[in-house]
Amino acid sequence: MSREYGYGRVSAKDQNEDRQIIAFQELGLKDDMIFIDKASGKDFARPEYQFLRRLLKEGDTLFVKSLDRFGRNKQEILKEWQHYMETGIHIVVIDIPILDTRKYKDLGSIGQLITELVLQILSWLAEEERMNTRQRQTEGIAAAKAKGKHLGRPRKGFDSLTREQRVLFNELYPKWKANEITATAFMTEIELNRSAFYKVVKEYEQTA
Repeated sequence: MSREYGYGRVSAKDQNEDRQIIAFQELGLKDDMIFIDKASGKDFARPEYQFLRRLLKEGDTLFVKSLDRFGRNKQEILKEWQHYMETGIHIVVIDIPILDTRKYKDLGSIGQLITELVLQILSWLAEEERMNTRQRQTEGIAAAKAKGKHLGRPRKGFDSLTREQRVLFNELYPKWKANEITATAFMTEIELNRSAFYKVVKEYEQTA
């Protein structure tokens, strides 16, 4: 008896997979037939996908919401697609109706040629977009650095304080060192938590 499965992927743990799950449910797939990975699409070394791949048998159908949710590497996508065609497993990309191997099962080699050509074009476009996105990110970082912008995690030292915080710090630091105010009162006045406060103090004292 043939079975139908859904496979979804998000690239980070904080992304939401609900849109893909809803698409599978609208096709009538049960929750236990839906597999979701929270991993990069650079290759297919993903735990849920590999488990599902072992479950798939001839005559089964694998649904994916979109090509980029299946994968992002052109050669890897083509390799997986070829595996399913050779083993008699149907694969359907919901957002791209032409990528539905069930439509070509009676066309033999012609049907295989059609899906391979379409897949070649679409996977190439997906990879080009991924490379373009990476290039834009690289160029954006270079431009920001050229303008002197600090990228990455925010600094916690004295220079990260606002003008008002620096003024208050300079006023209160001597009082704190003279035990006229407590550290808690000091950090409350300049609105810093304990960790950030002592990092600021350390940097201040090193440059004083």
